Amino acid sequence: MLIGLMSDSHDNVPLIKKAVEYFNDKGVKLVLHAGDIVAPFCANELEKLKCKFVAVFGNNDGEKTMWRRRVQGWGEVFDGYYEAVIEGKKLLLMHEPFHLEELANSGAYGVIVFGHTHKPAKQTIGNALAVNPGETGGWVTGQSTIAILKLPENNVEFIKL
Repeated sequence: MLIGLMSDSHDNVPLIKKAVEYFNDKGVKLVLHAGDIVAPFCANELEKLKCKFVAVFGNNDGEKTMWRRRVQGWGEVFDGYYEAVIEGKKLLLMHEPFHLEELANSGAYGVIVFGHTHKPAKQTIGNALAVNPGETGGWVTGQSTIAILKLPENNVEFIKL
């Protein structure tokens, strides 16, 4: 199963649009956003995804009530974290990588997706794959990145937009 990963888009609508187009072209079955989408007007592009959208709020996200209303029918947005079992692997989606090593070493998760640092990263900690797709918005590093996660293989491909 192909899963699109994005994070830290910070209202950069043109790059959100590029990410959506890329995910749609690749035929991903789910897009996970690891927080800091920011304003609900970004949903105008995200709702063009041809798959389900799941996000967690980051430290810069406001208008939580409006976000929840805006994604009804095509997505979900969660406070703090989101857990799911996908292709037999328990997945954790969060924004800030607090306790990342402890969570990975707990044995509770096969995949942990996080954001906040704005840096693409992939590492195995214990038996868990920890992935940060980097920043979709490109404001901090000057590089706009997303990722594709292939499950159950745990393959990750980073894409520069």
